[in-house]
Amino acid sequence: MALSRALFDSLDEGEILSLAMDHIAATGPYSVEAGYLAVDGDLVPSRSNGQIHALAVDRRVRELAGEDGAVTVAGRPRGQGLGLRGLERLHGYLVVTSRSRPTEAERFLLATLVRHTGAALSVAYAHRRRREDALELHRLREERTALQGQLISVVAELGYQRSVHALLADVAASGGGEEAITRALHGLTGLPALVEDRFGRLRCWTGPDRPDPYPEPDPVRQDEMLYAVARRAGPVRMEDRLVTLVRPQGEILGVLALVDARGEADEHTVLALEHAAASLAPQLAHLRNLAEVESRLHRELADDLLAGTDEASAYARSEAVGHDLHRRHYVVVVQWSNRTADASFAQTVGRAASAVGMHSLLTRRADHVVLVADDRPHARALYEALARETGTRTGTIGVSAPCDALDDLPHRYEEAQRALEVRRHSRERYGTTFFDELGLYRILGPGNDYRELETFVHEWLGQLIDYDSRHHTAMVETLSRYFDCGGNYDETAESLAIHRSTLRYRLQRIRNISGNDLANVEDRLNLQVATRVWKIVLGEQAGNRHR
Repeated sequence: MALSRALFDSLDEGEILSLAMDHIAATGPYSVEAGYLAVDGDLVPSRSNGQIHALAVDRRVRELAGEDGAVTVAGRPRGQGLGLRGLERLHGYLVVTSRSRPTEAERFLLATLVRHTGAALSVAYAHRRRREDALELHRLREERTALQGQLISVVAELGYQRSVHALLADVAASGGGEEAITRALHGLTGLPALVEDRFGRLRCWTGPDRPDPYPEPDPVRQDEMLYAVARRAGPVRMEDRLVTLVRPQGEILGVLALVDARGEADEHTVLALEHAAASLAPQLAHLRNLAEVESRLHRELADDLLAGTDEASAYARSEAVGHDLHRRHYVVVVQWSNRTADASFAQTVGRAASAVGMHSLLTRRADHVVLVADDRPHARALYEALARETGTRTGTIGVSAPCDALDDLPHRYEEAQRALEVRRHSRERYGTTFFDELGLYRILGPGNDYRELETFVHEWLGQLIDYDSRHHTAMVETLSRYFDCGGNYDETAESLAIHRSTLRYRLQRIRNISGNDLANVEDRLNLQVATRVWKIVLGEQAGNRHR
């Protein structure tokens, strides 16, 4: 009875089996040889007094297949395997030998011990199953709770995504444009939202703390920023802003950003910014297409006006593109030394002209851009705007005389080119020159008789040109620079990078070679005009032909 209580008090299957094996001898002339527990469908030995017999015993016990039966144990008489059974399963085996034939009472005691051990193992097994089931139930409940949390989060995220997408899609469909999208984005995130063009100029801003004036973009830093953002997927933090590019089909049309100085943006902010960029892309693409069509129409009209075209057709086409040709116009020619006259530079010129309030038709040629403007440009405004746009001041602008009739525009175009050429060959190569301020140089334009000009140059400079050719000197250039500097010895010597005494010697040689007196007003005027014709219109080729 005490052993039975001990067996049932223990809930450890190994301990129960050990107790039974330890008390087998108390029931009669018995010795325990081995004990087994059923674990995951296999019989696992618990203890064996004869390791030599273990393999043979193990094999025989497994052959019993849950039944009681004889087990031969070497050196031991009367061996038998006794199954430890519960109500539903076999819990193990005891292998017992007897020194003599046991009595009926001893057999009863052994059978009772085996049944109690099986029953105790059933209880322990059931308890273990309950404990495992409880642990598994707890684990499943925790897993269910975690899955429910994830599901709730996913559902909430999907709901937020659908709401953001639906809101921005409705805004885009309403035709509110960029301002409507930045307004919606500001409402969703609570952060100031803005759109810039690809050059860094502000298009719209919604929210507080808008800089006034908005800082002028640095072209180099802007390109570096665009490159850095383009290399990454999704929005990128750039200083105090969360920035994403608007680039349908790979072409960057603008920049959408949120001002997040305190770093408050989370994944929902990023999601809203991405959806807003997706909604903005088709709008900017549409505006870009409209601008390209308008630019092409402007360019074609400008080309025809510069070449000469029918007035009625020109007026009708100008009305269609929203340009008033009935006003007085000027032709403006723009050339920049570090830029080819490609589409990009033409766009740069167009932006600069718009920025200074010029209304114009724009086209381009091989090395310059042409504007047909409806008002006289300011002397410096367009040049300064282009200097900011290009990052360099190495540009020249020529402006024609005013044009009151459309059929005069081809001639005014020639005047603008002449103004540009005069500027390029002057001491100050860069800036703006107006044809109607050229004075004497106006007679040196295209259409004049070059043969007469060459004769004039030869008459006044022929001997100097021949002398320069024979002796590889620069007498004509020295004389030209002397006149450019207004007859100032110091400025002339400095511009030629020679000593004052060398200049004085050259001027004396010029008097001797040409036979002309620089102190004579008439000679001085003719020589100055001749050097200008030689430099601007004929160049060195005229001298070469005369030689």
